[in-house]
Amino acid sequence: MTLHTLFKKLAAVAALTLSVANINIAHAEDVPQEVRFAWAGGPRVWVLGKIDKSFDKSFGAPVRWIPFATGADVLSLFAAKEIDIARFGSSPAVAGVARKLPIEIISVPEVIATSERLIGRKSKNINSIKDLEGKTVAYPPNSTAQYALELAIKVNRLDKSKIRLVPLKPADQVAAWKRGDIDAAYVWGPFTQQFEADGGHEIFVTKQLQKDGFLIYNNFVVRKEFAEKYPQLVVKFLRTYQEKVDQYKKDPDGSAQLIAKHLDIPFETARSVLTGLEYPSNTEQLTPAYLGNGATTPTSGIAKAAKDTANFLVEIGDLRKSDVPESFATAINTTYLKQAVSK
Repeated sequence: MTLHTLFKKLAAVAALTLSVANINIAHAEDVPQEVRFAWAGGPRVWVLGKIDKSFDKSFGAPVRWIPFATGADVLSLFAAKEIDIARFGSSPAVAGVARKLPIEIISVPEVIATSERLIGRKSKNINSIKDLEGKTVAYPPNSTAQYALELAIKVNRLDKSKIRLVPLKPADQVAAWKRGDIDAAYVWGPFTQQFEADGGHEIFVTKQLQKDGFLIYNNFVVRKEFAEKYPQLVVKFLRTYQEKVDQYKKDPDGSAQLIAKHLDIPFETARSVLTGLEYPSNTEQLTPAYLGNGATTPTSGIAKAAKDTANFLVEIGDLRKSDVPESFATAINTTYLKQAVSK
């Protein structure tokens, strides 16, 4: 072999090595160093994926679970680019979209039924929603529980001026309840069970608002910049979540036991919260009753519910009328959901 031929072969090998290295680098850039989820810490189906690291395995990247107390915290985390995907309530998500945060709704994994409830003190003779007048009632600010409480007051025609409404994060509600500072609280489990164990009882559940035409739900919301950079990762997230829902539906009690053990809470608490949610499948969510399929999204149930929520937030002073878009359809991206259900 001549020296010239050897150099040509070495050059070819070097070029091939560089090409492979570039491919590997490009592939590595398709996956972030970590994916950051915002979660409230309570018993929810996606915690199954935290336990067995299904999301990490699906992404090929570790997941960091970042805790929050209320929807306002989630909006702050999104604004600071400190989270990528969040599961939180419809009302704070609507507020975030109206305030032009660069986020979009990609799924509605849970419709709230009995997982969020109004608990009243038995000793204060609070036996129905009508008994709230003259009482002090706590709620988590910027949350679906606040929205449900405000709606419950409105549809039951209570005199709001006679009710002392106190915004408190769930953990602060527990402390206030123990001190005797509040007479009732609208919140989610496991806090509701703590109140029931300490002299409280259920007097209203969010599902009761459905008969008045109000749908209150939790969203999966993604930061737009993240979704545009890692679209297939968002698809994998939705597929993996559906697998966890299927796992839960196949064995509700077994799933509740796993979640209860992981969160160190009573089994009955976990089961109560999990059964208090309705879980539309990815396929069901693409129907007009929920998100629609893109073409039907502007007239979909969730687009309508989002507009109703925004108008109500204007009514109670949490949003300016000028902030509310004509339609929330532009903030609902069904692209990833359609890919997730595609075979």
